[in-house]
Amino acid sequence: MARRTSILTALIGGLTLSACSGGIVPSSNPPSFNAEAIEYDVAGNCYGRDVTPAVIETVTEHVMVQPAMVTSDGTVTSQAVFRTVTRQAILRERREVVFETVCPQALTQDFVASLQRALRTRGTYSGPINGIMDDATQKAIQTYQRQEGYDSSLLDIRTARDFGLVAISAEDLQN
Repeated sequence: MARRTSILTALIGGLTLSACSGGIVPSSNPPSFNAEAIEYDVAGNCYGRDVTPAVIETVTEHVMVQPAMVTSDGTVTSQAVFRTVTRQAILRERREVVFETVCPQALTQDFVASLQRALRTRGTYSGPINGIMDDATQKAIQTYQRQEGYDSSLLDIRTARDFGLVAISAEDLQN
């Protein structure tokens, strides 16, 4: 019994010490959860997916089941009877958008630093220009792109082109 108690005490102590380590988690470039969200086509282009959930509203209405009974002189002989009905109404359907994104291998430290400067210039990033695709950089990307109509922290190729970070294709020049 004493051995179990000492093992349990050591385990709790280890967990306590690990909790005090400052919570520093090394970030990858790009973070692994974003890399999993990227799909590749046969030409090696990268694509991200933005899913906008449906917006559903709960509507409560009072529906008349029986109208009031009123005599010819205006006297109400019985009140109207209502029933409360609650239903769901879809205000906006669920939407899934696939968009071309900058591939993870292109997200070098220099590229990300240029991205951070571009985001800072547009007022969505206030963190350090360090070339690390950290949470602050991803939130800034998402904030900027949300203003453009899609809600993703993956860098859309159109945003990268607008920032001058990737070459504009000949097809885009003609349009």
